Amino acid sequence: MSLLVVGLSHRSAPVSVLERASLNADAQLKLVQDTVAAEPAAEAAVLATCNRIELYADVDKFHAGVAELSTLLAQHSGVGLEELTPYLYVHYEDRAVHHLFSVACGLDSMVVGEGQILGQIKDSLARAQDLHTAGRLLNDLFQQALRVGKRAHSETGIDRAGQSLVTFGLEQLSAGADVEQWARGKKALVIGAGSMSSLAAATLARAGVAEIVVANRTFERAERLARILSEGDDTDVLARAVPMDAVPGELTRADVAVSCTGATGLVLTADSVAATVEGRTGAPAVEDTAVRETAVREAGETPLPGAGSAADENCPLDLSSVSSVPSGFSVMGEAAVAGMDAATLEQHGAWAAGGTAVDRPRETGRPGPEADAELIGALAATATRVGRIPERRRPEPVAEVPRPQPVLFLLDLAMPRDVDAAVHRLAGVRLVDIESLADASADAPMAADVDMVRRIVADEVAAFGAAQRAAHITPTVVALRSMAADVVAGEIARLEGRLPGLDDKHRAEITQTVKRVVDKLLHAPTVRVKQLAAEPGGAGYADALRTLFDLDQETVASVSRAGNSTTEKNRGPA
Repeated sequence: MSLLVVGLSHRSAPVSVLERASLNADAQLKLVQDTVAAEPAAEAAVLATCNRIELYADVDKFHAGVAELSTLLAQHSGVGLEELTPYLYVHYEDRAVHHLFSVACGLDSMVVGEGQILGQIKDSLARAQDLHTAGRLLNDLFQQALRVGKRAHSETGIDRAGQSLVTFGLEQLSAGADVEQWARGKKALVIGAGSMSSLAAATLARAGVAEIVVANRTFERAERLARILSEGDDTDVLARAVPMDAVPGELTRADVAVSCTGATGLVLTADSVAATVEGRTGAPAVEDTAVRETAVREAGETPLPGAGSAADENCPLDLSSVSSVPSGFSVMGEAAVAGMDAATLEQHGAWAAGGTAVDRPRETGRPGPEADAELIGALAATATRVGRIPERRRPEPVAEVPRPQPVLFLLDLAMPRDVDAAVHRLAGVRLVDIESLADASADAPMAADVDMVRRIVADEVAAFGAAQRAAHITPTVVALRSMAADVVAGEIARLEGRLPGLDDKHRAEITQTVKRVVDKLLHAPTVRVKQLAAEPGGAGYADALRTLFDLDQETVASVSRAGNSTTEKNRGPA
């Protein structure tokens, strides 16, 4: 069996696809169950966060496993396989281990170094354990991933390379200002009471907001979170819970709102947010484009007549033939005259200077040097009178009207989104969502500690691979020692038959001597074979051992099953 992961994330797919492919809790459980029910997979686990969906499985066939896992992801996400396939990535064996360890360390997160992913990996393992879909491989893999992630955060400064998605989102909301100064005294509305919403509420409380209102579909969960916030020793925030139908009213009182629910539809529409802003300001929350157009009209600017208007009457240039003119310039400007022959330039110069177009017959073919010199001289004379080659240019663009200071700050951490993307265009609102966070994080500087974490991941991947390969041969070694013990027991029984008068003392001494001989003979080969099996390409040593000692395959398999059963009983959270 071999480890396989098929998935998509913010690195491989646009947010719009991630939104549509997101899985709720029930869909995740069904996906895991259907995966282990499929022929190629023996174990399965799903890691689903706001910016990734990954299906891990222990498969016996690579190509069949990729096909089956991809199909199951498409079926349960509701996105067609043909549409989903271009955004999927596949990792196999050591590369799959490397991927999960990198994810656990925050190297693959939207915000590099964020630690929340560790809790999500732990939840993923717990779900698989509850469903009995995580066997020896996935239990070992996920528990080791948690240890690697914790090691990276404790031994390096990866935390300095990035923050949690919540902290990063609040920094984007504050537009570079100090978050604590920006948040101090504000009223906050938190929609949802899950892990991300709880983290957002706790972060806002520590930042110094004056009040937090928690809204959730299950009112008891909202009450529990509000109580935890109110009773916290490190904050003195006022927190209370409200039902979801109170969100519109609470939004009119809030300065900042964070939403992260499992809803499949929008929680806040553009119309509801616009109504909230209008209720706060008393003015309609128009879109930015409308704001700019209104400001231009109020400034009294008159658009320049386009080509073909009365202002361009009698212009000798064939304006309809001019193409690819840069934005902001009239077709009668420098872009239009570029490449024109001298005769046309002379006519244009005379017309623009207030004269009449020179009625000079156009020569066929390329004019000679003398004609060019004469025409360019005439054009130069015109330029001398007016100071430059005449042109008609659009007026300087009016400075863009500054966007009004927001009266409402929205942070949408849900996938699929809770807040209508059209809210981005509303004046008086600043919206930060997963898509804008992805854009902002692409430019975030990488800390030097990231290289240290990459080295840790590489070392841990090698160690995990060695341990797995060594574990693969362990049942064979155990079966060999069991066979040796049976041989010793048989020979001692034969000895007792030949020497019935042998006393207990001598019998025990002989038995112990035979066992020591067998142990010494087997010690070096079994230790060495474990070392060799731990190296890359060492999987064949188990087969060699079975062949050399003629071990029964079923005996080896029974040892493996017994080991898996012990692992299942002794499993626990990392």
